[in-house]
Amino acid sequence: MRKLLILLVAVAGGAAAALWVLTIPTSVPDDALPPRQADLANGRTMFWAGGCASCHATPNQDDKTKLGGGLALKTAFGTFRVPNISSDRRDGIGDWSEAEFVTAVLKGVDDGDAHLYPAFPYTSYAHMRLDDVRDLFAFMRTLPAVPGSAPEHELRFPFGMRRAVGLWQLLFLDGTTFKPDPGKSPEWNRGAYLVNGPGHCAECHSPRNALGGIISSQRFAGGPNPVGAGWIPNITQKGIADYSDKDIAEILTSGLMPNGDSVGGPMAEVVRSTAQLSPEDRAAIATYIKSLPPVEGPKPPQQPKEPEQK
Repeated sequence: MRKLLILLVAVAGGAAAALWVLTIPTSVPDDALPPRQADLANGRTMFWAGGCASCHATPNQDDKTKLGGGLALKTAFGTFRVPNISSDRRDGIGDWSEAEFVTAVLKGVDDGDAHLYPAFPYTSYAHMRLDDVRDLFAFMRTLPAVPGSAPEHELRFPFGMRRAVGLWQLLFLDGTTFKPDPGKSPEWNRGAYLVNGPGHCAECHSPRNALGGIISSQRFAGGPNPVGAGWIPNITQKGIADYSDKDIAEILTSGLMPNGDSVGGPMAEVVRSTAQLSPEDRAAIATYIKSLPPVEGPKPPQQPKEPEQK
C-alpha cells in the first residue's frame, strides 16, 4: 500500500509538472519586430474591423475612441470586466511595448506574462497578419488617454485560475496566420480575413461547448449569446439564405435589415464599428458571409405563447 501511495504521488507530481510546463505563457520578443513605418490608415481599419470600441469604449459616453473599459460581460463562467486599453500609462496600456501588445493579441498573454481570458477574442485575432497588429498598435497610441481602472473580474471557482487558461489555449487556440485561398477572388479572401481574423464574427455567431470553446462543426450557425441574454442568429445560408450580398453590406452600414427592421443588442454596437469601414471592405465581408454553406445550428428556445384574448 505504501509503494502504491508513493507511486500515485510520483505520478501526480509528474503530471502537475508536465501541466506547468505545457501552460507556460509564450511571448513575442522585441527582436522579432524589425523596424518599420507604421500605416496608421490601416491601423484605423483594423481598429474598426476588430470592434475594439464595441467592448473597450467607456460605457455611457459618445466618444468611442475613449477606451477606458469597464463594460461588464456576463457569461456562464462569471462576469468579466473589460479593461482599460487607452494610452493612459498608469491605468491603460500606454507603457506597453509593441511586442507586449502583439503578444496579447496573437498569443493571449498580457504584459505580466499571465494568460488572458478568452472573453478577449484572441482565438480569432491570432489569425491576423503581424503587420496589421503592429499598425493597430500604432493607431491606438494616437487615441486619448483615459484614466481609471475597470473593476476586477467576478468569476466562479475554478475559472479564476489564470494558469489553467493555458490548458484551454492548448485545446482551442490555433495561432496560424490567415492564408488566402488561391481558388477564390481577392474580394472573397479579404472578406474571409476580416471575418475570421479581426472581425471575430464566429466568436458570437457560433455555439460553444461546456469549456467555452467554439463548436467547429457549427461555426457561424448561431446560438446563445455568450456574453449576456438573448440569441445570436445563424449567419450561414441556413439562416440568411434570403439575404443578398447587398443586403448584408447594408446591415453592416446602417443596421437596416431587408424586412425594414434594424439590428439591436450587441449587433448594434458592431454596426457602429463596421460603418467606419470602407464600402469595399463591407462588400468583401458580405461576399464571404454569403458564401458560407448552410449549417444547422442549435434551436433557440421557444417563446411562451401569449394567452388568447377572449
